[in-house]
Amino acid sequence: MSDLLANLNSPQLQAVTLPPVHALILAGAGSGKTRVLTTRIAWLISTSQVGPHGILAVTFTNKAAKEMTARLSSLVPINVRGMWIGTFHGLCNRLLRAHFREAGLPQTFQILDSADQLAMVKRLLKNLNIDDEKYPPRELCHFINAHKEQGVRAAQAEAYDNYTQKRVEIYAEYENQCNREGVCDFAELLLRCYELLQRNEPLQAHYQQRFRQILVDEFQDTNVLQYRWLKLLAGGGANIFAVGDDDQSIYRFRGAEVGNMREFERDYAGANVIRLEQNYRSHGNILAAANAIIKNNRERLGKNLWTDAGDGEPIRAFEAYSDLDEARFIVEEIRELVRDGISPTQIAILYRSNAQSRVLEHELFTKGVPYKVYGGLRFFERQEVKHALAYLRLLGNQDDDTAFLRVVNFPTRGIGARSLENLQATAHQINSSLYNAAASLTGKAGQTVGAFVRLIETLRQETANLPLPEIIEHVVEKSGLAQHYRVEKEGQERLENLDELINAAATFVDDEGAIGEGGALASFLAHASLEAGEHQAGEGQEAVQLMSVHAAKGLEFDVVFISGLEQGLFPHENSVNEGKEGLEEERRLMYVAVTRARQRLYVSCAQTRMLHGQTRYCMPSSFLDEIPEGLLRKLNKKAESASTVPAFGSFGGGYAEPAAGGLRVGQTVEHAKFGLGVIVSSEGRGADARVQVNFGGAGMKWLALEYAKLTPV
Repeated sequence: MSDLLANLNSPQLQAVTLPPVHALILAGAGSGKTRVLTTRIAWLISTSQVGPHGILAVTFTNKAAKEMTARLSSLVPINVRGMWIGTFHGLCNRLLRAHFREAGLPQTFQILDSADQLAMVKRLLKNLNIDDEKYPPRELCHFINAHKEQGVRAAQAEAYDNYTQKRVEIYAEYENQCNREGVCDFAELLLRCYELLQRNEPLQAHYQQRFRQILVDEFQDTNVLQYRWLKLLAGGGANIFAVGDDDQSIYRFRGAEVGNMREFERDYAGANVIRLEQNYRSHGNILAAANAIIKNNRERLGKNLWTDAGDGEPIRAFEAYSDLDEARFIVEEIRELVRDGISPTQIAILYRSNAQSRVLEHELFTKGVPYKVYGGLRFFERQEVKHALAYLRLLGNQDDDTAFLRVVNFPTRGIGARSLENLQATAHQINSSLYNAAASLTGKAGQTVGAFVRLIETLRQETANLPLPEIIEHVVEKSGLAQHYRVEKEGQERLENLDELINAAATFVDDEGAIGEGGALASFLAHASLEAGEHQAGEGQEAVQLMSVHAAKGLEFDVVFISGLEQGLFPHENSVNEGKEGLEEERRLMYVAVTRARQRLYVSCAQTRMLHGQTRYCMPSSFLDEIPEGLLRKLNKKAESASTVPAFGSFGGGYAEPAAGGLRVGQTVEHAKFGLGVIVSSEGRGADARVQVNFGGAGMKWLALEYAKLTPV
């Protein structure tokens, strides 16, 4: 027994050896929560407080469930195979399989994954003759799942307008279709299991008596229905041992309800709240920065991470002139770190938006640094980017059958598999490309495929004399790609990637100067193909890890770079526009990013970043101002002119330049729209020169001198 409790610190020991009570364990980043959870189960079994069959342990991923099972089998000499340890979906599936008749399901009911669910919704819309442009299938899937996660069936769903009423009707038809086919989507597993236990009192009593100890991992990620399910199972006197960290609740967009932790404290835990604050991962300065950032969130249960590993190195802060400059700095630092003996696998570059990876990937590729994109695709492999490139390839070469097949019915144009089979057969007969064979088709297929060919011809004509970035922008818009992703629930990230493709084209033109044979488009497509080639590190090869902050949760690295720390990017403007809740979730995301680092942390931002192929001026993230000055080592602190205001507040000191065009700081100028104002600072040079002007009632404005007509007064 002493071996079981060895190496636990005081709060961990207190949590593990609690008497049979409800408890909330606030487990900070790197504080050993998995050890506490598994040791608690082993302690309960070893002290005969409960048998293995009386335990229900719930987590969120199969990986976490397997890790818990493996650790438990090494702690206690029992067969863990039959124990109820798994994910919410896995455990609900197990219960429904055992009671399929009572649940109204066939014995061999099938589970729809996300792709299957989407395919069913598309089929349903077609059968009902409903316009999938007006009611996008992905949006409908989100609508259905969100209602199920709130425990709301179609019959109870409220509709305040005709559009929502139609979606509710589709939800009802979808329910009927699933019941007819005997299938369940992921959200259905939990809802049907909850409904079964709620209405079948003997079954409810059986499981309430069976599970005497309920343990929950990552409690901050539970949604409304998951918490209700746990409360229902605990209704017969079982104890809930919930482990989580409200400061790491970052999945609101998936339905996670951080308020469940506060509600659980009120409903059950009472005084039994234990804080695990000793961190075994990061050095002191990193934790001090994380604490300083997260304390600005008002709605939190509160804790303060600490370590006995010492302060460690200061946090290195870099303010770049541009996103390209930022990428060069990061990659050069990485090369230096690797030369100093740091393993590339222990270096991670984090970003808020996946679109940011493109500039970083390009620089890593150029400098020959092996890398892997964790939990996602490399930029030029992403679906929406490949779709856009396929349209562009058809502009340059109409005989490209691979590109043709990729986008002939994307976005959907009513071109079915039969039509494409006929087209391919015709092309084979006349020894022609699919594009040229389209003219030989008749009937409906001839009309729909012919319309696509005419679209490509129109795009070719309209873009004939446009610069490369404008060609791409035009094609993305007129092809319907942009609109397709605008109406998708998860489409924002794809739109950002399409914007980044335009940026890539603008940068390519700037870098290449004289474009090679075939023109800018052909050269760029060749460049994109090479960048999408096999330069990502292979299996077993040591490589730098690139990932979004969301993907980084649960991971840790010796060295972490957090890039793109600018207002509107991180915190993301979409979240900031949602008000306090959105900003607090962004701050939790920053907290997660900071606490991924063990030994060395870099934070960086750029003064300019490409957006829609145009240079955008940025302000540093407000999160940078929340890190105490004493924790930072600013790698490019510049001396400031007495006549200028720092370009980027307390963080940068940056790149402020005397005003250009004969203007100076303190001078009064007139603007046609904003009226009279005073220049208070300036930065940049040449075409990038801009000034900050105080226009009084019209407020402070940054104006690019190349475009703004300012008249000295």
